[in-house]
Amino acid sequence: MPSVLVPLAPGFEDLEAVTMVDLLRRAGIEVVTAGLQPGLVQGARGTRIQPDVSLDAVLTRDFDMIALPGGLPGAEHLRHDARIQTLLTRLAASGAWMAALCAAPIALASVGLLDGCRVTSYPGFLDQQTPPGAVFVNEAVVVDGKVVTSRGPGTAMDFALTLIELLVGHEVRVRVETGLVRG
Repeated sequence: MPSVLVPLAPGFEDLEAVTMVDLLRRAGIEVVTAGLQPGLVQGARGTRIQPDVSLDAVLTRDFDMIALPGGLPGAEHLRHDARIQTLLTRLAASGAWMAALCAAPIALASVGLLDGCRVTSYPGFLDQQTPPGAVFVNEAVVVDGKVVTSRGPGTAMDFALTLIELLVGHEVRVRVETGLVRG
């Protein structure tokens, strides 16, 4: 079973984090939420989540993917946390998927993981500080190599379904999406 790390920083975007965790777990993917701080982590809209573990507890563990919810100031906390920077660099070097939504691509950019990639982010956010050689595109979800980026809270479901497809295949994505009764 693939494993995904979802770091939770104070001020994470509530809808993005909950949607990712929920849909990935519906697909049978192991999801580990890790708090940058001990205890409950409060999102930008006031939702409080008790992470599965502390970030320190998983610093040396391997994951198939790290998926970063956006939101402010959550994305800034991810961007400036030395442990997150180390994890991103180590996991990318091991071939893991890098996924970031909304404002969170700035954390990937801070360690050079968006250089030369097609990327997207929250409108007006990353396009003003596009990483070297990166091409900003106005699409809901962008996959370039092992990097996945998405626009914002409204694209969280499409983002999570894309992650499911990348990790466990199209059939599982269809099964999960059908159960959601989206249309």
